[in-house]
Amino acid sequence: MENEEKKTEKHAEKQTDIEVNWKFYIKIISVGALLSVLTYFSFSWTMESVIHQRKEVIVPDIKGKSSLKALELLSENNLAMKIQGFEFNDTVPVGTVLRQNPQSGIATREGRMVKVVFSQGGESVFTPNLIGLPLRNGELLLRQRQLLLGERSESYSLKFEKGTILSQDPKAETGVAKNTMVGVMVSAGAPPQGIVLMPDFRQKKIDEFYKWANDNDLKSSTIEDKNSIFPANTIIDQYPDSDSVVTKDAEITVTVSAKPETAQTAANEFQIKYQISQSGSQRHIRIVAVSKTGDRELFNALRDPGSKVELSIPSGSAEKIRIFVNGILVEERPVK
Repeated sequence: MENEEKKTEKHAEKQTDIEVNWKFYIKIISVGALLSVLTYFSFSWTMESVIHQRKEVIVPDIKGKSSLKALELLSENNLAMKIQGFEFNDTVPVGTVLRQNPQSGIATREGRMVKVVFSQGGESVFTPNLIGLPLRNGELLLRQRQLLLGERSESYSLKFEKGTILSQDPKAETGVAKNTMVGVMVSAGAPPQGIVLMPDFRQKKIDEFYKWANDNDLKSSTIEDKNSIFPANTIIDQYPDSDSVVTKDAEITVTVSAKPETAQTAANEFQIKYQISQSGSQRHIRIVAVSKTGDRELFNALRDPGSKVELSIPSGSAEKIRIFVNGILVEERPVK
């Protein structure tokens, strides 16, 4: 009897220990679950707060755009791109956006990834930018794109050295069928005596233009732009365009910045300096200011190796500037 009572007591104690252990484990599990729930909601609340602090933007339409243009449009809206895949398409040039997600016109937050599907092409390709390249280099580039060099013509030029491509047809980034012929106009160099070409006066001072007009006995007129972002007396546009043949009876007009120049505005100007590589041949440099109201071309000219392009614009006149060399975007800077 005594042994049975002891066994019963031990069994009861063991049973009690098991119940205590189970209660302990249940408490641990409950606390863990509670912490998990709190962590989840805390993380969700934090992420939601961060997301909602970002500005709301409208997703641009990048369907049918080249990869470069699609990246530019997304960058302008502070959105990112994620390549979701590639598909063959005989009617759409290689590197063209076939689909995007989210769709254009949808409101979203800055920083969101836009998923895109690119065309692997078929019988269509994009024409490359040939302007500013020597003819031989342009022809090689066309062959790489499975295109052919078409009709060649010549024109005198002050901007481009002899043998450099001045213009092309079709224009750059045009979707065409493979083996299409691309016609080019090539520089014949500086004109002979007796032929006067219009120089490129954009971003130069008005005094330089007046001297040229007087030296060539040409009449001219000026238009003042008080809303210009450039310093006073800077030429921002001209007619006719550079490298055009001008005669004694030609109508020559330049648009000049009439912005008041003060010490305060000079202190608030954003300096743009671009050093061109020492190696190679002349390069076609193009600088564009990007703002909410659109893009504005600041500089567009051929420059020698080792030279420097220097410009200044008011700090609040643009969000960023883009620098293109021979038609390729090489640098993007925020305007501070």
